[in-house]
Amino acid sequence: MTYRAPISDMLLSLNHGAGLKAAVEAGHYGDFDADLAAAVLEEAGKFASDVLAPLNKVGDEHGIKLEGGKVTTAPGWPDAYKRWTEGGWNAVSGPEGFGGQGLPLAINAACTEIWSAANVAFGLCPLLTASAIEALDAHGSYELKRIYLGKLVSGEWTGTMQLTEPQAGSDVGALRTRAEKQADGTYRLKGTKIFITYGEHDMTDNIVHFVLARLPDAPAGTKGISLFLVPKFMVNADGSLGQRNDIYASGVEHKLGMHASPTCTMTMGDHGGAIGFLIGEENQGMRCMFTMMNQARLGVGLEGVGVADRAYQQALSYAQERKQGRAVGRKGDGSDAIFVHPDVKRMLMRMRAQTAAARTICYATAVAIDVSTRAKDAKVRADAAARAALLTPMAKAYSTDIGNEVAYLGVQVHGGMGFIEETGAAQHYRDARITAIYEGTNGIQAIDLVTRKLAANGGASVWALLDELSATVSQVEASNDPGFGTTGAKLREAIDALTRTSKWLLERVASAPNEALAGATPYLQQFGSTLGGCLLASEALAAKADGNADAARHVALARFFAENIAVQAGALERTVTESAESVASADAVLLGVSG
Repeated sequence: MTYRAPISDMLLSLNHGAGLKAAVEAGHYGDFDADLAAAVLEEAGKFASDVLAPLNKVGDEHGIKLEGGKVTTAPGWPDAYKRWTEGGWNAVSGPEGFGGQGLPLAINAACTEIWSAANVAFGLCPLLTASAIEALDAHGSYELKRIYLGKLVSGEWTGTMQLTEPQAGSDVGALRTRAEKQADGTYRLKGTKIFITYGEHDMTDNIVHFVLARLPDAPAGTKGISLFLVPKFMVNADGSLGQRNDIYASGVEHKLGMHASPTCTMTMGDHGGAIGFLIGEENQGMRCMFTMMNQARLGVGLEGVGVADRAYQQALSYAQERKQGRAVGRKGDGSDAIFVHPDVKRMLMRMRAQTAAARTICYATAVAIDVSTRAKDAKVRADAAARAALLTPMAKAYSTDIGNEVAYLGVQVHGGMGFIEETGAAQHYRDARITAIYEGTNGIQAIDLVTRKLAANGGASVWALLDELSATVSQVEASNDPGFGTTGAKLREAIDALTRTSKWLLERVASAPNEALAGATPYLQQFGSTLGGCLLASEALAAKADGNADAARHVALARFFAENIAVQAGALERTVTESAESVASADAVLLGVSG
């Protein structure tokens, strides 16, 4: 079966759970017409279903080929990319001054989910280009913007992000790529980068690389890193492409999943050094790169949502077709579809509920980023920026954890056929796995949440968010709708547990950092599940208030999440606050080292 974008669910999530409607009504989006979102998503859904989804399996089976430093993508991919850019999809949220449509990031976030669900390996390419646009627009010189930004916004050229080296993965400060300033103001770069997504391909005639490197006299560690723009082909004064730059793909990785996305080893310096242009100031590269990484982390979270929704849709379709056994109490001959069995329904409900929660967390992050740049009031912008910073590690880590779990359940619903490649369920499982690793592993996201985001301003951003979630729960409790079951009580318990855990961690970030770090991952899980449950409840309340024909369905979904997933918050509290000693004993257990 092919993919169909769940537009009505996405709009409910975007407008109500994520708060886009309220932000528009508050004037933070200027004259933006919220009704435009529906039209954009409808068209994106059609393109995804008709063009991108059919290529998903083609790309997985065919993969990519590297010959003579050139990468050939799967059949149909260059044409699909050309049609995608001609449709204006790369420019949705790009700056209007350089050919972009200037639509909110929240709208582009929803589109990103659609591209990821239809064909996640394809959607990964423009995801990185969007990050490159953000960094160049924020930190690049006027001249660099004049030459490169319009081409990136249109999608005529794509962008890459080059951090990782063999000895410098998450520890970016250990990188060794060197840059030396030339008399003409350019720089010559020499070194090797690995795991570079779309570092080389045949879908565009130029690729704009953003490369981290170290100057000869730079300070040690991350304080001595600079960011450079390094084009595949130099650009002549008239805008035409000139000489080939000294940056080549010297290898490609053979991966568990994402087969259609070229993951390259990039070599600079075999012919005198790659010519690069400084972005921002010398030794300030990490500040510039984080502009790229933060948006990329949201994009990867949306990849998790997209893969999850695709896996769910396929599992639901299979469960309605596959006949095996009979429903309890049914008489007569023949088998029933496996959908009738309670355990299959449980898995499908878990898939749908967790996907919906992760979607809204990502959309809420995008709305917060929008308000942080669009609101007229300085305090509103500052509060929104703090909210975006708090939500980003959860958007990335919680959503990609969900993508992995939902893809896993998708294989399980298929049974033995899920282990067979022909059904496609296995591809979703394989593709999802990398999302929890790249753009900062989920463990690093949890550490960031505990040590930086929770601790910021004494936890003010966390307390403000918990107050909002508590208000939502109060509305659920006041509704007296029997359809909610024990949703209000379960979410109230989850918020209380999260509040206690947050206070416990906040006390230990400075006084007992190893205890705080030991609990970081379960804390992110606790925060994500509590937040997700409350956001689904807010959507159900909105659906009821609007007279939505599917209101009962949204109430039931919120109830399932609260009673089956958010209910784990209490256990996760105890994991965080009571397991530090057991983690501290790891050396003795794992290495046989006595303290």
